[in-house]
Parts: sequence; structure tokens; C-alpha cells
Amino acid sequence: MPQIRFVIRLAYAPAFFVGYLWFAVTLAHKGAPLWALPILLGSALAVSFVAERLAPYEKAWNRSHGDRGRDLMHAVVNEVSIALSVLALPLVSGLIPNFGLWPTGWPLWGQLTVAILVADFGITLAHYVSHRIPALWPLHAVHHSVERMYGFNGLLKHPLHQAIELAAGTAPLVLLGMPQDVAWLVAFAVAIQLILQHSNVDMKIGPLAYVWAVAPAHRHHHLASPIDGDVNFGLFTSLWDHLLGTFRSGSDTPKAGQIGVSGRPDYPRDYLRQLAEPFRRDV
Repeated sequence: MPQIRFVIRLAYAPAFFVGYLWFAVTLAHKGAPLWALPILLGSALAVSFVAERLAPYEKAWNRSHGDRGRDLMHAVVNEVSIALSVLALPLVSGLIPNFGLWPTGWPLWGQLTVAILVADFGITLAHYVSHRIPALWPLHAVHHSVERMYGFNGLLKHPLHQAIELAAGTAPLVLLGMPQDVAWLVAFAVAIQLILQHSNVDMKIGPLAYVWAVAPAHRHHHLASPIDGDVNFGLFTSLWDHLLGTFRSGSDTPKAGQIGVSGRPDYPRDYLRQLAEPFRRDV
């Protein structure tokens, strides 16, 4: 068992990310039906749960906090909304003229890489301003209300805030002329990355922690502190955090009882109340 733990800590993050994106690109090349990606995402969540139990960062976070049903609702609603957005892409592309600059002649891997880097900028910027603009913070606070960090947390967002991030990340891609098959792949890549960002696996990624925005860096962001947690906004990379001066690293990442919405120990825990919380006048 110690040997298995050691291998998971070192290999889990890169193997998970590259492996699942390889599967997704391979399915796209083979013209697989659309329902193949949700099945692949379901298997990724299952692998995440197993890895979290074999090599946990914080054992207490593997135990339910009465949040499983709520988290499932968030995940289903948000992933379905993303799928509908991708399905609507041809209509949106028909209404909004694009510059025709998309590198359609490139291999699918190259196109996906471009899409990831462009989406990373837009979503990171939307995330950053959500901590700066008072009108956006209540929507984003739903995501910060989690009391433990595990793979499913990345899919927990208020639908309106997810729509804001989705628009910020995909608008430049639509203007460039991104095709629908690449849109499906980048949506899948975002889900895989969010699972890794919030994973409870005690992953050891060495120097990659300074450029790859997975759990070792992102846990700092969930500290229940308006100052110490106001860091590491990146989705895929930490590039923009370095430029914004908001990057933080180190071993003092939060443990059980140290995450959540600062000053709000009473933050609602059930799904419907979380949807309504941003619109309460007394908040």
C-alpha cells in the first residue's frame, strides 16, 4: 500500500490529465457519439474518488459532510448547461461573425491546446474580477461555500456565475472561429482540470506547481480568508497569476476547518438555498 500511495502521489495528476484528454481526442478522431464524453467524464470522477481514498491529502475530506446530493445537483445542472451551450454553438456562430482565424489545418491536439490557452485567459480573468466586483462575488461565493475539497467541488458553481465564466472563456474562441468538435473537447478539458484543481489527492508535482493550476496551488484559493485566499485564480495555468501578482505556493495549504466563505459560517448548504443566496437583500 505505501508503494501504491507513492506512485499515485507522483503520477496521478499528469496521468489523469493527459490520459483523459488522449481518450477524448481519440474518440473525436473516431467520430464517437456525443454520449461517449459524459461516460468518459463519469469514469474520471470514479477514478478521482478511488485515488482520493488511496492517497488522500486530508482524510476528513473523504467523508460526506451531508453535501453529496447537493454536489450532484450542481454537477448535473452545470454540465448539462455546458453541453447545451456547445450544442448551440453553430447557431451562435451564425449570428456572430468570426474572423476566420482558427487553425483548422492543425492536428486536433494542436487546436485543443490553443483552445485551452485562450479559455484559460478568459475564465481566469472572470474569476479574478469576481473577487473584485461586489456584484459578482455573491454568485461566486456559492463555489467557495464548500467545507471540504474533493474532485466533485470543481463542478459546484452557481449557474449564473458559470455562465459568466463560460462567456468569458468561449467568446474569444467563437470570434476566432472555433469548430464544434473542438468546443466539445475544451469543455471536457475544463471539467477534467476542475476535478484535478479540487482533488483530495496528496499529489506531488514538483516544479509544475508553479505553472499548472491544480490542487497544490488551488487549495490556497479556498482558504476562508479575504486576504490569504485572494490568490491563485488560474484555471489551467498560473501564468496570469504570476503577471497579476496573485500567485502563492508553499506547504501551508488549508486543512479541514480552514476553507469556506470568510465570515459566513451560516452559509446555506442545500442546493436551492444556495441558488437563492446571492439575491438575498440582507447579504
